[in-house]
Amino acid sequence: MESLFDVAQGTQRWKRRVGRWQTVSEVVDPRRLEVRAVSERAAKQFILEHHYSNSYPAAKLRYGLIDTPSRRLMGVAVLGVPMQARVLTNVFPTLEPYGESLELSRLVLLDDPIVGANAESWMLARVFSDAAKCGVRGVVAFSDPQPRRHCDGHLVLPGHVGYIYQALNGHYLGRGTARILTVLPDATVLTDRSMSKVRLQERGHAYVEARLAELGASPRAAFESPSRWLTKALQDVGAVRVHHRGNHRYAWAIGPKTRRIQINADDRPFPKRIDPIPSVVERPLSPWTSWPGGGDLISMARPAEAAAQFELR
Repeated sequence: MESLFDVAQGTQRWKRRVGRWQTVSEVVDPRRLEVRAVSERAAKQFILEHHYSNSYPAAKLRYGLIDTPSRRLMGVAVLGVPMQARVLTNVFPTLEPYGESLELSRLVLLDDPIVGANAESWMLARVFSDAAKCGVRGVVAFSDPQPRRHCDGHLVLPGHVGYIYQALNGHYLGRGTARILTVLPDATVLTDRSMSKVRLQERGHAYVEARLAELGASPRAAFESPSRWLTKALQDVGAVRVHHRGNHRYAWAIGPKTRRIQINADDRPFPKRIDPIPSVVERPLSPWTSWPGGGDLISMARPAEAAAQFELR
């Protein structure tokens, strides 16, 4: 089984939603690869096909890593819009959010020998240069340091401290907000916003319901309460709740005269270690309640199975 230390030190690449970690020393051949803007359709199709999350963010700018001889798309970077403006304004108080400041929402590179070991930093340097020409002056990015496995045991996320962002001289701003995540058996996170869409039957609820059905939940009947169905569906698929200490935050001022751009935080030493593996509480009091004696991860239904599935060995 993979060593968490080894894979966290490597470069994660994707192909058809399966990640692999590369530690090769070959670098990008700039005569062969180029970075340029791509369409919403091309970026979305690539990310949905290859990234484990099977989700596409709200995008403002989209860039592709292109293999020039074959014209194949080898990677995609998306500068997008976070759910709350304060994600940007807390860092760049003088910049207009969603216009002058954006979030690096996705960076997905293909698992292919053509893509060099330094392709992430090489691509982002060119993405930032072009985004600055479009009026963007600040970029925020997050790295998730918590490891997660698929229920079949394979490692999906080794935990990332942001080595790529450190190589790009990003300002390290500490942790984001600590929170509790709802993790599905395929190691993806079901966000609070997605669950709210189901409970309130808002736009997008059908996709969330279909996703849970694919994982083993019974389809919701027309007369069934959405809230009650969601609770049962999460139990049926073996969802778990994980205490997350917060993602690492990085920021860059880009474009001309960057010294005039206020970054509302002091630089801190770069993190070098991923988070510890969360523990499992085998007997929760009831669905979605915390165990009063502690424990970092709360199993829903079938606790013994969930403990076996999500233990990171």
